[in-house]
Amino acid sequence: MAPQPVFFPAFVSARTLLREGWPEFAPSARLDADLLLCHTLGIARAELYKKPELPVSAEQQACFRDLLRQRRLGVPVAYLTQHKEFWSLDLEVNPWVLIPRPETEHLLESALDVLAQTRLRDVADLGTGSGAIALAIAKELPHCRVTATDISAQALELARRNSHRLGLGNVEFRAGDWWQGLQSQHCDMVVSNPPYVAEQDPCLDQGDTRFEPKLALAGGKQGLACIAEIIAGASRYLRPGGWLLLEHGYDQKQAVQALMVENGLLALGSRRDYQGHDRVMIAMKRPGLGSFSA
Repeated sequence: MAPQPVFFPAFVSARTLLREGWPEFAPSARLDADLLLCHTLGIARAELYKKPELPVSAEQQACFRDLLRQRRLGVPVAYLTQHKEFWSLDLEVNPWVLIPRPETEHLLESALDVLAQTRLRDVADLGTGSGAIALAIAKELPHCRVTATDISAQALELARRNSHRLGLGNVEFRAGDWWQGLQSQHCDMVVSNPPYVAEQDPCLDQGDTRFEPKLALAGGKQGLACIAEIIAGASRYLRPGGWLLLEHGYDQKQAVQALMVENGLLALGSRRDYQGHDRVMIAMKRPGLGSFSA
């Protein structure tokens, strides 16, 4: 027997529809439902609470309920709405890129602190994804020239769209795996949030990460393969006195620091996330040390 069509009332209020959506998830049920309904209606969350009796058409009801169904299956809200805020920037995201996370703002804060103190200009973001780090630096420091690289053509296209929508003219996008995108360019600073999860870590099959690109998450057997590759090339592409800032796993500080020392970099310190875990390693190419092939 063919499935029977589902009919929705011509109009219901936003309040009524939200009450239907809240029981769907935990613990962020209300926020998820709010964001999905706001996306459906094309309004800000503040407006939703100002106008709880806002009428929702049958077509909008169907769209909202389909989003609830996908969220029930685990699809991240950011992919359903195709938007994620990072550093007050409204970024477009899709399943080709990692969803920007609050932890990465520590990497950005560290980079901005150094750049503000030194007035360095040439910055590269390796593995830019949605462009979150590169675009935030370009927005905060218009004097900087930012180069954003990624191996994924789809990610680069998305990052370009974000840059264009934000009206940023000081960012250049290049295709390539880590340092390859820079070609012969030398930088004052390189920042990166590379894949650092061990390839067999069960977290890759849990929560939002089930739907995110494994290319942006898994960093080899111990989670250090991409980090090691970036550190190995730093002395070739950084100018003398240039900076390298890397986000890493909560338990990888010692290993990352050792790799930096082995490759002739000055490991200057680390920055912790909101949970107190070491999350960002900061290093410098020794002043007066010329470039050499990695």
